[in-house]
Amino acid sequence: MTTPNFLEKLFAQLRSSAARPVIQEIRGESAASATGTELLAQVRAARAYLRRAGIRPGERCALLAPNSIRWAALDLAMMAEGVIVVPLYSRQAPAELAAMMRDCEPRLVFCADAALAQGIESAWPAAPRRVLFDEVFAAAESAESVPDVPAPRDATDLVTIIYTSGTSGEPKGVCLNVANLNHMLGCTTERLDQLMRGATSAAQPDRIFHWTPCNFAAARILLFTALSRPGLLSLSTDLSRLADEIRLAAPHYFINVPTLLERVRRGVEENIAKRGGIAQAIFARASAAWNRGETGGLWLALARRVVFPKIRARFGPNLRALICGSAPLAPETQRFFLMLGIPVLQVYGLTETTAICTMDDPREPVEPAYVGAAVPGIEMKLGENDELLVRGPNVFPGYWNRREETARVMQDGWFHTGDQAEVNARGNWRIIGRLKNLIILNSGHNIAPEPIEEKLSDLLPAAQHIVLVGNGRGYLTALITGAVDEAAACAALDAVNPGLPHYKQVRAFTVLRETFTIENGLLTANGKLRRDAIATRFAAPIVEMYQRKAS
Repeated sequence: MTTPNFLEKLFAQLRSSAARPVIQEIRGESAASATGTELLAQVRAARAYLRRAGIRPGERCALLAPNSIRWAALDLAMMAEGVIVVPLYSRQAPAELAAMMRDCEPRLVFCADAALAQGIESAWPAAPRRVLFDEVFAAAESAESVPDVPAPRDATDLVTIIYTSGTSGEPKGVCLNVANLNHMLGCTTERLDQLMRGATSAAQPDRIFHWTPCNFAAARILLFTALSRPGLLSLSTDLSRLADEIRLAAPHYFINVPTLLERVRRGVEENIAKRGGIAQAIFARASAAWNRGETGGLWLALARRVVFPKIRARFGPNLRALICGSAPLAPETQRFFLMLGIPVLQVYGLTETTAICTMDDPREPVEPAYVGAAVPGIEMKLGENDELLVRGPNVFPGYWNRREETARVMQDGWFHTGDQAEVNARGNWRIIGRLKNLIILNSGHNIAPEPIEEKLSDLLPAAQHIVLVGNGRGYLTALITGAVDEAAACAALDAVNPGLPHYKQVRAFTVLRETFTIENGLLTANGKLRRDAIATRFAAPIVEMYQRKAS
């Protein structure tokens, strides 16, 4: 008897959850939910549409929309029909979306609304036909003959093409197949079983909050994992109301990016400082004790009784852990949440590794600054220049239509991640930075900018971004965005520089008026810095900064 693949397991779980809500959209102070039966009905309607449209297995269709129940239904429908799903980011610039679609040539582009469809048409008049969600789900009665089981799939069949963020060049389509997802969903399910052991039951299953866009690999893995196990997945519909949505979702866990957790930490510290009084005094003394390495004592005991519970209440009564990925989390932020009694489990991976290589084990104490050990079945080692290499069933078969690029990153069965890393005696990995981000001074010194940028950011909470520059020059300088005054920036440099070797010290800075955004092309779709674009856009201020320092 063959083992069911990830999609067959997911559909079986939905059938077994026929009368229970499995997914919901939070809309203001209420939620619109779908049971297993109702979600499968939407999947059947979408499958019926694909059949009427003549879409065949192995063809590609793009999915352009914010998160929604319909997004999940259409994604599942395409995979069940053997269609290769190309999920796209609804906030990405239309010209960038058009470039991705020219590359993969989808038969249809499914759009949540007319505005998204019109954006594509304006950037690419010859784009494939755009189909609105309303059209797909309009004729549900024609879906009666569609089964509630997916079509058979081979392990090597492609499931999806996910485009990378393109931090330093044209985005590439990462191909993932059935075997990749089979392995990864087995790993994530095992980790969540470990996290939730004893906390939930069939009557009270997992509660998961989901705000990160499902077109990203890690978010998609969470979507599939949540629907493959008993649980209720709550989808955010308004990022400006995340705090309220989290309260309504009352999750046991959800995935985050470092930026959000660091913003929460700073917000808590600022609010307590503004309130003053006894709560502020207790919090300050407890934080000082914790940062000295203490785990007990009067002030921490008082804070755990009086202050910390009110902070944790913002995440609802059920929270077991926060999960964080996409970039290294500042150790200070991870320690802050540990102080509150909220473990932050870090995850590391790339789209090419089916989103995940390492995960913190919830049964073990977390190590701030480390992203956990390799998940079962995955090998990791260091190559030249301490580059992290990965081998295992999670590694993608290649980039879409890019054999040379695939050959460059896949050598002797090992995927070259482009990340610099180190591993400790416990087998936990730490990501130091990206090799392509290395700054090479004219002295020959190679410098990973990320650790220094993180230290400065921690001292400058008002800074939106800090970017070090200095390639081919004699020393480092910094570009800073946000409401940062020069005195604060000088103080931050004075605090950080003494602890660095001379060649890593930042000798000058400039505060920019323009911020870095996805819309102006200075951030990728998932919020990472486009360093080459930033260096080009601000070439004049950079030159002026070095001239000013030289004079």
